[in-house]
This record gives sequence, C-alpha cells and structure tokens, in this order.
Amino acid sequence: MRHDKRMARPLDRLPKAHLHLHFTGSMRHATLIELAEKHGVHLPDALVREWPPRLRATDERGWFRFQRLYDIARSVLRRPEDVQRLLREAAEDEAREGSRWLEIQVDPSGYAQWFGGLTSTLELILDAADRASKDTGVGIAVIVAANRTRHPLDARTLARLAAQYVGKGVVGFGLSNDERRGRARDFDHAFRIAKRAGLLAVPHGGELLGPSSVRECVEDLQADRVGHGVRAAESPWLMERLAERQIACEVCPLSNVSLGVAQRPEDVPLRRLFDAGVPIALGADDPLLFGARLLPQYELARQVYGFSDAELAEMARQSIRASAAPDSVKKELLAEVDAWLASPPEPVSPPEPVSPAEAVPAAPSQAEPVPAEPAAAGPAPGGSPVPAPAPGLMAQPA
Repeated sequence: MRHDKRMARPLDRLPKAHLHLHFTGSMRHATLIELAEKHGVHLPDALVREWPPRLRATDERGWFRFQRLYDIARSVLRRPEDVQRLLREAAEDEAREGSRWLEIQVDPSGYAQWFGGLTSTLELILDAADRASKDTGVGIAVIVAANRTRHPLDARTLARLAAQYVGKGVVGFGLSNDERRGRARDFDHAFRIAKRAGLLAVPHGGELLGPSSVRECVEDLQADRVGHGVRAAESPWLMERLAERQIACEVCPLSNVSLGVAQRPEDVPLRRLFDAGVPIALGADDPLLFGARLLPQYELARQVYGFSDAELAEMARQSIRASAAPDSVKKELLAEVDAWLASPPEPVSPPEPVSPAEAVPAAPSQAEPVPAEPAAAGPAPGGSPVPAPAPGLMAQPA
C-alpha cells in the first residue's frame, strides 16, 4: 500500500532510555524458535504458528496461561552462549530503535538450575551485558527482580545478592509478577537492603490493582520508579505526589492493551499522566509475547495520543533522567535529544497503524477511593480495602 510522505523527525533517531524490559521477554521470536529446536524444547502453537499469543484478560485462566508461556520460553536458555546471544540481540534491537541506555530486569532464580546457582547466573548475565554493550555502544545495566508470588525471604536473598554487585553492573532492585499475590509492604525488608546498598527501587505496581498499589510502592518500598503505574491516573492526589517527587512511571501501552489492563490504546492514560507532570519512561515490557518493542510505543504516543515532537523529546529526557546511567552519560544523551529536536523534520512514510498483538475486552474498572488530601508523608489509611481486579488481568515475570 502506498503512503503519502509527511514531515516528521524520525523517532528511531531520538535518543532514549529503555527502563522496562524483562529478560526472557526481550528475546527475538526467531531466536526462540532456533533455541527450542537446538535444545529439544517443544513450543506450543501460541509461540509458533499463532504468535504473538492471544492473551485474554477476561479469561479466568489467563494469568496461568501467560505464566506457562513465559516459563516455556525461558526454558530454551540453557547454555551460556544462549544468554550471550539474547543480550547481544537485545542490544542490537535497542540500537536500531535509538535506545542508548537499557536497564534489563531479571530474576536469577528462574535460570539458576541451568547455570550453577544464583551467583553464577547473575555473573553470566552481567558478563554478557558488558560484552553486548561494548559491541553495540548501548549502555546496559541489570535490575535484579524478586518474585512477589514467592516468600519475602527469597526477596531478601536476592536483595543481598544484588547489593554485592553494586558498581559491577547491577543498578536496581525490582518486584514483579501478579500484584494480587504478595502486598508490596511484605517486601519492605528486601527493599531496605537494596536501598542501603545504593540500588534504585523499581517495583511493579498500579497495573492490575488501583492507585493504592502505586502508593504502597512509594510509601512502603520507597520507589524511585514504578513499573507500569498507569492506575495512578485514577487519583489526582497521587499523580500530584508522583510529579512533586519526580517518581517516574514505566508505562508500557501496548502491553497494557494486550493484557486487558486497557481495552484500546486510547484508554491507556499516558496523556493524563504526562500532562499531570508525572515523569514517563516508555517501555516494551515483553516483546516476545506482545510482538512490539520500544519504538512502536513512541509511534503510538505520536499517532494516538497526539504527542508533538517537543513532547516526545521531553518524554525521552524523562526516561534518561529516571535511569541509573552515569551523570556523564545522561548529560551526553540529553544534549543529543536537544539536537534531535533542533533538527528539521524530514519527509517520511507514515508507519502502519500501531496496535497490540490483539486488543481484548478490558475488565470493568476497579477504581479505588483515594483521599483527596491525605497526610503528606503518612502511611496509607489503615483498613482501606484494595479491591481485587477481575480474573485474568496479568502482570509479567522477570
């Protein structure tokens, strides 16, 4: 189909930081197929002929199906060279999309059986990240993520492990998986360990549950960033607080639609959060399962939300500022963003309309009452119930 040219600045030349990308979820689909054949791993049709898989948020078994597909994909990473390939290809993909800094999230527990334990797994990943960074010029750092469906003691073990590698490639400590299992406050000890070591606190929140989930991340875990965080848009007070404290939300619009957090791209409150002054770092989440990497998220912001080039540049700046990149790297990248914005628009062919792998009906809104004017630094009001989301809403593992 022929498209008329239009004037725009190419988004793949916009320097940006990618702060929300899961380890196995970053794998290329072709690599998944090849490694599965190499190691004799049977892949279901959802990961082969029906890829990207259909993930129905209204399906009561949706989370379990998503987790099963992720676990199968993870099982193809069995040799050190597989890990090296994954990170090299992820870095190459980032470079093609203009991403200059990547923070990739991983729970070493899911890979330890193949690589000799937690410590050796993390060291393998850090070594592979360093090689990929040198080969591509993309800065790569690692976030060690705990699994909120496991015991908080496991999270403390991972926090102590992560603390040992501060200054050696680990920059943050996260908390992922199903928000409905394991309240954020149950993991506060692990996050205190991480914060004392100088790691960024980057838990998931405000994806499956409402604004109280984001508030718990901020109050109980002292979050520097919040993974997803889109449900904060339901609380003007919370958005104001995030803006005041410059706590970035790692918004993954196409993931939100694929998982049923929003029914359509238009329903993801990206514009509302941005206009409220909440720093935004767009992320791809799990491209292997959703079929879209980082650049389509920026295309979506331009096409669907009407972001101007000046706004897109500011969002890229926000991702860079929210990262753990060294100050010298941030300064360089911010200058490059300014140069991108100062460059003249070019004639480009409009991209195909951006859409998730499959838009599915969203569950009914689970808006939560949030006090309009709570105490500035106090804990969440005692006894405030957190309504459970409809069955099938999903979060993603590391």
